[in-house]
Amino acid sequence: MLIEPSRYSTSNLLGFLKSEHPDLVKFDLDPSLVSDWRNNGLDALEGTTIIAAVYEEGVVIAGDRQATAGFQVGERRIQKVFDIDEHSAIAVAGVASICIEMAKLFQVQVEFYEKIEGAFLSLEGKANYLSNMLKSNLQLAIQGLIVIPLFAGYDLNRKCGHIYKYDIAGGRYEQENYDAEGSGGKDARSSLKKLYRPDMSREDILKVVVAALWDAADEDLGTAGPDLLRNIFPIIKTITHSGIKDVEESEIKDLFADLFEKLSK
Repeated sequence: MLIEPSRYSTSNLLGFLKSEHPDLVKFDLDPSLVSDWRNNGLDALEGTTIIAAVYEEGVVIAGDRQATAGFQVGERRIQKVFDIDEHSAIAVAGVASICIEMAKLFQVQVEFYEKIEGAFLSLEGKANYLSNMLKSNLQLAIQGLIVIPLFAGYDLNRKCGHIYKYDIAGGRYEQENYDAEGSGGKDARSSLKKLYRPDMSREDILKVVVAALWDAADEDLGTAGPDLLRNIFPIIKTITHSGIKDVEESEIKDLFADLFEKLSK
């Protein structure tokens, strides 16, 4: 059997999957299912507040751990922040299942492209590809299965951190300083607006991000603060020229302890 080389010699994994194995593209669901869920009173889990902020060495990206199902807590330990490669990460808010599948597929797509092409995809190139993925999800977004990501990374060419925000139609907007999305995004942005300064150190930017997450949790029912009883804390990552590093849970706990001490005075 002859195989047409042009049919498979592509760096677009998503396009190949949609063409050859549409069943594997899990976020491309039948929109008619959405109305069935709504009519039967079923609520998809929804992830809430995510934050990204540029600082002196690079960029910080973070998210709380809670997902809601209507007016109930659906999941307390959900992950909303994912590594894409050594110098970029994505945080997702919206319908949890679609968000997680899109984040994982985005990571695989970037890895696939770089292996096929034998070259690293630029930060802007990755941001553009994520925009196209969101456009492909537009039909579902209109039905209510919304994905709102924040994409952040360290640009090796420009030697600084960058943030990209998106709308449901795939519009891509670069942010110079910070952004927050999700149900608590407005409260987090208000907090960042008051506390953020350009060229902050790692220590200072982590304090600001933790304060913004707390302000969002304090005002928004869908956003969780630190759960000291269950030992659950937000996920926070830093991205610099050296790569991505998870902020240790013990450090996050200490940052919240310092914040609460200041608030109690």
